[in-house]
Amino acid sequence: MSRSAFLLATACGLVIAGIVHIATVLAIPRFSEGDAFTRARASETLDHPLRIHGLAGGPPAAGGAWLPNPDPAVSVGVCSYDLDDGPMRVSAQSGSLMLSVSMHSRRGAFYAVTDQAAVRGGLDLVVMTRAQYDEALANDVAGEVTRDVRIIAPARRGFAVVRVIAALPSERAAADAAVQAVSCTIDSPAEPTGDEAGGGKS
Repeated sequence: MSRSAFLLATACGLVIAGIVHIATVLAIPRFSEGDAFTRARASETLDHPLRIHGLAGGPPAAGGAWLPNPDPAVSVGVCSYDLDDGPMRVSAQSGSLMLSVSMHSRRGAFYAVTDQAAVRGGLDLVVMTRAQYDEALANDVAGEVTRDVRIIAPARRGFAVVRVIAALPSERAAADAAVQAVSCTIDSPAEPTGDEAGGGKS
């Protein structure tokens, strides 16, 4: 191959690589808007999981299929959070169907638990930052036992995925209902009572 042909081939290669690079950069916003982390943010204002795969029929509440190959025996919901608003509390009651909750950041899952860890039939997970965790410890009453499972998140934004398994077709509606029965709320500090705010009764 002559030197001129080599230079021409190299120039063509660089031009093609540049076009591919530019096209990829321009396509990033479109793909990022459709990832799970971004789509889950639609649930930030909800008190219960946003259904992304139900078993009893009907489209996902968010519209469109999130899961390319959903498990036909697992009902799935998602709760998104922003810890700048305060710690997020995920509360669930154990029942006849197996329930699991997993916590995710943009980098992936960082915590998971099943209803086997429930205390007196209840499962209370509180996702918080390190500063919020330290504040909660400082406010704990000496000798008082809490059933909260406190989880320090690696990032202020993330989401919880709730899954309930329906072992039989007749349990599908119950699995959907169990997902929707989970509570996802901002765990705000308790407001002072009238006695505390006013210094007590005279």
